Amino acid sequence: MNEVRTTEVVVIGGGQAGLAMSRCLTDRSIDHVVLERAEVANSWTTERWDSLRLLTPNWMSRLPGWSYRGDDPDGYMTAGEVAAYLDTYRRSFDAPVRTGVEVRRIASDGQGHLVDSSDGPWRARAVVMATGACSDPHVPSLAADLPDRIHQVTPIAYRNPGQIADGGVLVVGASASGLQIADELARAGGEVTLAVGDHVRLPRTYRGMDIHWWMDTVGQLDERYDEVEDLSRARRLPSLQLIGTPERRTLGLNSVAAQGVRLVGRLVGRSGERAQFSGSFANMCTSADLKQQRLLDRLDEYADQHGLDAELWPAERPEPTVAGRPPLDLDLRSIATVVWATGFRPHYPWLDESHLDRRGRLVHDGGVLTAPGLYVLGLPFQRRRKSSFIDGVGPDAEELAAHLAAHLDHAAARS
Repeated sequence: MNEVRTTEVVVIGGGQAGLAMSRCLTDRSIDHVVLERAEVANSWTTERWDSLRLLTPNWMSRLPGWSYRGDDPDGYMTAGEVAAYLDTYRRSFDAPVRTGVEVRRIASDGQGHLVDSSDGPWRARAVVMATGACSDPHVPSLAADLPDRIHQVTPIAYRNPGQIADGGVLVVGASASGLQIADELARAGGEVTLAVGDHVRLPRTYRGMDIHWWMDTVGQLDERYDEVEDLSRARRLPSLQLIGTPERRTLGLNSVAAQGVRLVGRLVGRSGERAQFSGSFANMCTSADLKQQRLLDRLDEYADQHGLDAELWPAERPEPTVAGRPPLDLDLRSIATVVWATGFRPHYPWLDESHLDRRGRLVHDGGVLTAPGLYVLGLPFQRRRKSSFIDGVGPDAEELAAHLAAHLDHAAARS
């Protein structure tokens, strides 16, 4: 039987969230270990398509005690560059990362937590789950009803158009991943249909500035989880329809339609050899356009109140989405591949089910679980609107580290 090793904190995950927490714990001189099932920043090197870039500009790649130090602050790092950036960050403070270690089970008792791993057990007073929000692609149950001849792929398995079989492609989901993949396939000459549901439309730049510069400047990204009316909905919002490219181009339904992508409504079912789509497409587009206009109104108001109008470009608004009358069904015999860009679900196979709600989602209050000493980091809108960004895990980690330190002090006083 493996000897039980002890530490104050076990951090699970060696991506941006795990490393941010490790840096905060290091700054507080709290003994800890980071367990990573593969290599540091593994998802950035093994679960991203070839052309992917960050949706946020490089200057927003801020972590505790660290910031972007390259020569292209307004650019967007590739997945490989992000992985290298995080590895450099790890080495900057000699984070105690153990790679190739898979966590199997967390058992909690009155003395703390026992973390069983492929490298043996660890006893700790606190555990931080920092595996992020994109561990498992969400694939609707409808996928099981599709004909076997149709190849099905998710964004973490997609690499480039060369791996897609000849024939039509149905991309399901029109947030960042689905829209980018549909755009790339169409530009490569593919016959692409994009099924569109609820989405968030934004221009890449507005009045000469990156849209994330605006949201950072007006404070929208720092809106806290205890300040919004409907937190559950805020956490379920789809990712922004954006792409990071050297020319900073805007990506949206109008632009992919111009590339020849056929737009249809949300995929709702199958009848024989026909896929069926919702008739709510026009309403979805109208709603997204209105929300975009409200945000741009807010940005213009901020510019006026702070005397920025003379320094910015004129306020030119994006054209409304051209909705048209999309078909309500599609002959599946024309489809060779379906790309399920339908979001992700966090996965905690090593955690007791009592910590999950009936839908399998983690129950927490800003990252603090009900069991003393259990934390989570890196989820969408965990403590602020930017929580799942590289720029957001740092502030969240600092606040959770303060809560964790108080927990350790309390536990030490009791013992």
